[in-house]
Amino acid sequence: MKVENMSKEINQYCTEIVEKYKIPGFAIGLEKDGELLWGKGYGYRDVEKELPMTSDTVVGIGSVTKSFTCVAIMQLQEAGKLSVHDPVVKYLPEFKTPDEAQTKQMTIHHFMTHTAGLPPLPTLLAALKNSIVNDPRLEGSEESAEEAELKKKIPSVETYEELFAYIAEQKYELLGVPGEEFSYSNDCYALLGTIVERVSGQTYEEYVKKNILEPCGMKNSVFHLRELDGHEDYATLYNSQVKDGETVVYESNNPWDAPSMRAAGFLKSTVKDMLKYAGIFSNGGKVGDSQVLSNESVEQMSTPFIECAPGRYYGYGLMITPDFFGYKLVEHGGAIKGVAAQMNTIPELGLTGMSLTNLGGVPSTKLLFSAFADYLGKSVTDTHIVFEEIEQSSDSLQEYEGEFLSGEGSKTRFHVKDEKLCISSEDFDSLELKSVGNDSFTLLFRESEIPIVFVKNEEGAIIRVALGFRQIPKVKSEVES
Repeated sequence: MKVENMSKEINQYCTEIVEKYKIPGFAIGLEKDGELLWGKGYGYRDVEKELPMTSDTVVGIGSVTKSFTCVAIMQLQEAGKLSVHDPVVKYLPEFKTPDEAQTKQMTIHHFMTHTAGLPPLPTLLAALKNSIVNDPRLEGSEESAEEAELKKKIPSVETYEELFAYIAEQKYELLGVPGEEFSYSNDCYALLGTIVERVSGQTYEEYVKKNILEPCGMKNSVFHLRELDGHEDYATLYNSQVKDGETVVYESNNPWDAPSMRAAGFLKSTVKDMLKYAGIFSNGGKVGDSQVLSNESVEQMSTPFIECAPGRYYGYGLMITPDFFGYKLVEHGGAIKGVAAQMNTIPELGLTGMSLTNLGGVPSTKLLFSAFADYLGKSVTDTHIVFEEIEQSSDSLQEYEGEFLSGEGSKTRFHVKDEKLCISSEDFDSLELKSVGNDSFTLLFRESEIPIVFVKNEEGAIIRVALGFRQIPKVKSEVES
């Protein structure tokens, strides 16, 4: 471990958060100009066997995979095989939405920036169904209503053909014309993987291996653990569940997979490998002796095309914060069962970082952001965006009450309690929100302030809520219906 330019505070903070959230294993690393500044593992990749978590431990990276998908698209554009401004239907004539005219306007750029206009759909649940139903359950717990509903109502989507058919049969309204509205879409990224396959003539997985992983020297990065060649340092996965008012962490070593949606979030890697990869975005597309991307493509990927949260923008498979304590931060997180991942880079400083855990739903992102703040001479609890609270009367808050249902399965309810707007979901009950602006609130959750923005139509009625980077439709009441 190296501790150059890092304070004792960040090590203590990581230790505290790992203990607070009962994280089995956590690994973090920072590099500057390709040289290790600081790296450490906390806890275990396998608790029962007491095997330590290290920078070589293979863990899923979730949606950080999306940046690999965009690197692949940019490479194909450099080769003259496509343009990001091509209509999607040029390559995917089977792709259909409820609005044929708008479907024809959707481009690869819109898919890469989550601006095609698709709301959250149940596709990922369908693609994950075979994995989810095989998940180990906490001893003594019974099947949840959500699991029963999944088995009964949602079909299994394994192939691209099934993916196209399933998306085509969904009933929903597009959020707006392509390019107008941001809403995070795993569906769009799954389809980008299909484009990579059709244009390159290779499977998505094989293309990524040959054109990104191998040139970057990422020897322990794979889509399936069976591909690891003698490397036994891989993580056991864990899950958590609230039982009798207490969070219980238990082994749930069943990595989720979705063959039709691997381009959206199913690569596995290590902190050490991912620090090499992050160099693409801090070194003009070059990793070691390999020019993986042109500098022009890197600039295009890290362009803040559309705001996805206050002070935060989306490029191509990357999020951009123009003012992170005075610097441009380029990053992306990943979350899936047994995974909480975060990749950061400040290109101006040649600074890259990666954090990985083997338990989902924990603040891995916050810890890497804190490590970057620490490097820049700030406190680990400092934040680059401060949300000022605005007083609102109980009466004025009532217009935000209601239920919002995501196609991805989550149900969120907003209600006024003790003169505060509160949020409830299957994960928590009646958490207070802070009013921070016109139709805007924040939720203090897992060490971070989560922005929440209500979306209104032209008549001023609330129709959606922007939460977790998604625009989630409001459930119409009988009066509204």
